[in-house]
Amino acid sequence: MAKETLAYDTPCVLFITHAEVAIDPALPVPEWPLSLSGRARHLAFNDREFIQDITAIYCSAERKAIDGAEILAGATGLKANIREALGENDRSSTGFLPPPEFQKTADLFFAHPEQSIRGWERAIDAQTRVVEAVNQILAEDASTGHIAIVSHGGVGTLLLCHLTGSAISRAMDQPGSGGGNSFAFDRATRSVLYGWRDIGSR
Repeated sequence: MAKETLAYDTPCVLFITHAEVAIDPALPVPEWPLSLSGRARHLAFNDREFIQDITAIYCSAERKAIDGAEILAGATGLKANIREALGENDRSSTGFLPPPEFQKTADLFFAHPEQSIRGWERAIDAQTRVVEAVNQILAEDASTGHIAIVSHGGVGTLLLCHLTGSAISRAMDQPGSGGGNSFAFDRATRSVLYGWRDIGSR
């Protein structure tokens, strides 16, 4: 709990992964919206006492991330700023995969970061992209409070690996299988203040 308090007292970046989505194999994955349960978890996050200390919101261009960012924007009166480079690792080569097949492919994605798995964007490239996107946000943002970034689990894991100086590994992945977690790092020092936490619980 001490680290959580420190994060709220220190201007930080809250990296938030979108919660559960409404899966529709007929739609491209980037167009999937949040499900009702996913929306409920993002609304629960809005009840946290530090929400009003958020002074900027950014998100990827994927529908589910925009949905999560707009829910947060509704509680803060801020605008959600879309950044394409915050998108999930490009998996368009395979499109929708059944969960067991997806998990096996994701395991290979993290285990072999310098290889393209089934045509997916390489983990090393996705990591470089998301790190550069976050660095650009921090260089350009003129607000002084917390920055919220609503994005995705895969690139969030890659960012967390970078921030902690760890090799790319799925061992750093968010818990659970539905998303809806966050971690925080200091705006100035980039030091991680706390690791993955469920956005729907206090």
